[in-house]
Amino acid sequence: MIRRCSLLVLLCFPVMGLSRPGLAQDAPLTPKALAETLKTAPTGNDAVLLAERIRTWFGKDALLKGPNAKTEALTVAWAVEAPGAKSAPQVLSSDGVVRIPLNRIGTTDVYAASVTLPDGAAMLWSYDVDGKRLGDARRMEVYSVQPDSVEQPGVPKGKLTEQARWKSKIFEGTERSWWVYVPAQYRPENPACVMVFQDGGSYRNYVPTVFDNLIAKKEMPVTVGVFVDPGVFAGGRSNRSFEYDTLSDQYARFLLEEILPEVEKTVKLRRDAASRAICGASSGGIAAFTVGWERPQEFGKVVSWIGSFTNIASGQSRREGGHNYPALIRKTDKKPIRIFLQDGNNDLDNAHGNWWLSNLQMSRALAFKEYDYKFVGGYGFHSHQHGRAIFPDTLRWLWRDYKPAP
Repeated sequence: MIRRCSLLVLLCFPVMGLSRPGLAQDAPLTPKALAETLKTAPTGNDAVLLAERIRTWFGKDALLKGPNAKTEALTVAWAVEAPGAKSAPQVLSSDGVVRIPLNRIGTTDVYAASVTLPDGAAMLWSYDVDGKRLGDARRMEVYSVQPDSVEQPGVPKGKLTEQARWKSKIFEGTERSWWVYVPAQYRPENPACVMVFQDGGSYRNYVPTVFDNLIAKKEMPVTVGVFVDPGVFAGGRSNRSFEYDTLSDQYARFLLEEILPEVEKTVKLRRDAASRAICGASSGGIAAFTVGWERPQEFGKVVSWIGSFTNIASGQSRREGGHNYPALIRKTDKKPIRIFLQDGNNDLDNAHGNWWLSNLQMSRALAFKEYDYKFVGGYGFHSHQHGRAIFPDTLRWLWRDYKPAP
């Protein structure tokens, strides 16, 4: 489903096509390039060549079945090959409100469209060919790309190093992959701040670029990034849910007693709470909050994307999960932690709970206790996309007015 208020904006954007002189044959096909090419309404041999390039781009077999969309920031391209179609196929939202007709490429059986959507638009969609939908509905959400999310010329680059697999004693029998990023500005005589990321492998490829840019602009302090994957047992069974969803100090102790001391063998870190942050998504998001909640004197900054504040770790009583946090926040003395929450109203709704509702409950509980917090909502699904899109702004907010303890 797509939010009604974003639907009206979305429908204001026409199907885009191309401006002359069209797409050079040796230029890569992208959503924006396709948009420009379609404006020229190619015919004859130009149309045949474009149809063949679209087949190659989306995949010939996939094109007959209805392929996934191609996205480039806010521009989205769709294409389908529909031999014998009586009318132009279209992209149709699951609620039937959004309809995007596809343009026929000359006299071929290939149809395509490229549309620029509003920032933050999200919907479930499928191809419609002569009134029949191809395959199951698919999720889509699009966001603009902030400049600080991409490499900038002249910005010093830190170093990301994969560490030896860690065998834990606190989570006995598990081992895990993990990585450490050290910014270019780090100097041993000046201990650095630190930010830990759960599901670290999901963040290590883009977080260092954001850190590089913001540290260079002095919009966040010199900060070491620690990217830690959940533990796995011999045989491959994951310990992720136990480590992340359990409401206890065990994961906090794992970081404080095992991981950070290991980092400090080669990098000097600050140990005051104001200089330590932690981030995660989904179960990693509730784990980040739990670390701050259990050890507020050691971790003072928390970022949670699509946090699983739901009844996953239900325990023997079947009611010991993260859905308890809003009540605990309201009835516990305020703790000295700064909290950033993000979620979308198309997030999960299952037997464990409703993620959007649970994050709203967290937001209202934090407001009631007058925490230093921020909640950013949107229309997205259970994904990193929104959190990643706003990550530079999130870090600016998180580290604003940073003053290390004496």
